[in-house]
Amino acid sequence: MHVRDAMSPTVLTIGPAHTVRRAAQLMAARHVGAAVVLDPDADGPGILTERDVLECVARGQNPDTELCADHLTPDAVSAMPDWDLGRAATAMVNGRFRHLVVCEDGQVVGVLSVRDLVRVALGSGQLTSAQ
Repeated sequence: MHVRDAMSPTVLTIGPAHTVRRAAQLMAARHVGAAVVLDPDADGPGILTERDVLECVARGQNPDTELCADHLTPDAVSAMPDWDLGRAATAMVNGRFRHLVVCEDGQVVGVLSVRDLVRVALGSGQLTSAQ
């Protein structure tokens, strides 16, 4: 199975000038744990995750004034849609992150999360629930 088979093709994208609070509100409304940050001045997409929001608040910073540009992971690790899921999972484990931005021809086409990987594993019978 490939990344394209498991990724979410609907991606929350925001700009670097969004406040951390606004990003958190959008993420909560869409029930996603990450937003892809598109900055025309950057080499590639960045990513703001729920962990980034949590760390901002934990440091006592004001999410109403802090900008996503100052809290995102720039140049997020990205996957190609034709990667096999094992390669994607290995990248996530080795990089210690839970979301991969999926790009094709320089465009963001999806996001793959650990939740997506678990959903695929459950559906394939590779994981079974103890009842």
